[in-house]
Amino acid sequence: MKNFLSTLRMAALAGGALLFIGASDSLNAQGKVSVGKLEFDNLPSPDLQGTKNKSFKPKDWLEVEVGITIPAQNKTMLDSGFVDRVLVKWYVAIKEKASGRPMLLTKDINHINVPIDEEFFSSVYLSPNTLKRLTGSDRAGKSAVEAIAVEVLLNGVKVAEESEKMKSGWWNSPSLARGDRFPLLNKSETPFKMYWWDRYAEIEEER
Repeated sequence: MKNFLSTLRMAALAGGALLFIGASDSLNAQGKVSVGKLEFDNLPSPDLQGTKNKSFKPKDWLEVEVGITIPAQNKTMLDSGFVDRVLVKWYVAIKEKASGRPMLLTKDINHINVPIDEEFFSSVYLSPNTLKRLTGSDRAGKSAVEAIAVEVLLNGVKVAEESEKMKSGWWNSPSLARGDRFPLLNKSETPFKMYWWDRYAEIEEER
C-alpha cells in the first residue's frame, strides 16, 4: 500500500512539473507584437568619400520605415533574449504616370537575431531612377505613395500588420498592377547600408 501511495505521489509531482514546463513554454504567448507608425522620408544620395571625389547633384531616395517590438512568445525566446528570424512583408502602391494606375511593389525582408522587448526598425527604399520612371519626377518622394503596409510574421504566422492611407488588405486588390521592373530595396541594397547601423535589425542575406 505504501509503495502504491508513493507511486501516486511521484506521478502527481511529475504531472505538476510537466504542467509547469508547459506553462513556461507558453509564457507571454498572448503578448502582442507592436508595430509603430509608418514614417516616410526623402533622403538625398549620400556623398561617400572615395579615392577620387566627383561632382554630382544628389537625387532623392524614398525611405519608408517602421518600428517593431516583439515580446517573448515562449520560454525559449525569454531565455535567449532574441528571436531567430522575423519576416517583414512590405507593400507599397505608387501611381504609375504611364498607365495612371496604382502599381503594387512588394518586398520580403528576413531580419535575424532580433532582440525581444526592444524596438527595432525595418525599412524599404525606392531609388531615384525608379521613382522617376514611375512618376516622371525626380522629386516625387512620399507624395507619390498611394498606400503602404507591412505584415510581421513569426514562424510563418502573421502576428501584426500596419497600413497607411488605405484600410487593411488593400494589397490583395486584383485591380492593382504588379511588376518586377520597379524594385523595392532593403537597406543593405542601398548606399545607406552602413548608416544608422544599430537602429535597424540585421538582414539575412540571400545565398
